[in-house]
Amino acid sequence: MTDNRYYSLIGIHIAMAFAIWLFLPLAKLAALAVLLGSAYYVIKHQNRNNEALLAAAYITGIEVFLRATEGVPIYEFGKYGVIGVILIGMFYRGFSKSAFPMWIYLLALLPSLILAFVVLNPDTEQRKIISFVISGPICLGLCGLYTYQRKVSYEQFQNILLALLLPIISLTTYVILFNPSVRDIVSGTDSDGRLSGGFGPNQVSTVFGLGTFILINRALLKSPSLQVMLVNIGLAAIVIFRAIVTFSRGGVFTAIAMILAVMLILFIRLNVNARVKISRLLFWMIIGSIGIWGYSLLQTKGLIGNRYANKDALGRVKESKFTGREELAQSELKAFYENPILGVGVGKSIEIRKEETGNDAASHNEITRLLAEHGSLGILILILLAVTPIVLHLGNRQNFFMVPLLLFWALTINHAAMRIAAPAFVYSLALLYVDIPFIRKKNVS
Repeated sequence: MTDNRYYSLIGIHIAMAFAIWLFLPLAKLAALAVLLGSAYYVIKHQNRNNEALLAAAYITGIEVFLRATEGVPIYEFGKYGVIGVILIGMFYRGFSKSAFPMWIYLLALLPSLILAFVVLNPDTEQRKIISFVISGPICLGLCGLYTYQRKVSYEQFQNILLALLLPIISLTTYVILFNPSVRDIVSGTDSDGRLSGGFGPNQVSTVFGLGTFILINRALLKSPSLQVMLVNIGLAAIVIFRAIVTFSRGGVFTAIAMILAVMLILFIRLNVNARVKISRLLFWMIIGSIGIWGYSLLQTKGLIGNRYANKDALGRVKESKFTGREELAQSELKAFYENPILGVGVGKSIEIRKEETGNDAASHNEITRLLAEHGSLGILILILLAVTPIVLHLGNRQNFFMVPLLLFWALTINHAAMRIAAPAFVYSLALLYVDIPFIRKKNVS
């Protein structure tokens, strides 16, 4: 990856956002091109170098952009697209025969899925609600089967992260074009879709946080020159600013946690010269973060500060710290207490909530949803997912990316459930066996 090629890829994705902003129907053509192009790419190369992971990463990265631009033919396009290219990859290169935790996980999903067809009301769009709820967990399981202890080189892994990043740059460009003036829009402290490209601020903030982490990773580890490093840091500043002004906090907090985790791990595990480099970057990141926060305060007339302090536009402390989501979580915990064995069935918690409160909002928290709809098997699922990457890491301590990737999954499912493919696919990357030479040699390459 030469500097010029990197700049060209960024430029192409900025131009794509411009084209779609000028003529929105192009988003539908882009979705079709991504789906067919990804499948062709994997088939053409017969997945010899894990092309399936590159294709899945790109589909994951572009999902929210295509949703925001009304380009997806079906709402779960991203998850189904990832599943499709991963299955093609499995056809050519199989999956790990030792991935029994993933098999147990997938089997544990079945009882509640079968129960759903029995307990869901006849007038409910069963296929639609089941697909909405279970497509994310199934995507995670199949991706996990493929990535479980699969060996990839450090360069391959960085290319996977780049494939995730590029369409996020397109989304950032589109959001800026959609509404370049933050100051003219902000009037309160609630999330506003006008500041996130006309789409869900929570999902946009989530992928912006992921994009910020990847850019800082590239600034630290994949910048062969000062110019490239400054480009990466500059892009990271733009992306995190737009994440902040969505007024959705989850993606911002997740990005901070991931960046601090990877920098701490590298600081501990690398040599003195590398620690100096990390310390310098951290210092300038802190200075830059203060500047970005100050600019955010200025552009939002101070309201973003109220948002993070859990206050309304008049400075009064809000009763709810989580914009009412704790009520959804409480209703799901209640369903678990009343149905602790197999739960209420996939999607049934939404019906129960509507019958009891009139609120048919879907869960924002995958943990409480798993407990409500899968019962005791939900506990097993959570234990398997939390423990498996950590156990694998004991046999591959080089892969310092495991911690931030696992953090992304754990934090994201707490505020955005699995509504997009990102937490499922990113989790599966934590299961890879990544050979990182400079960790093995205790030296930065």
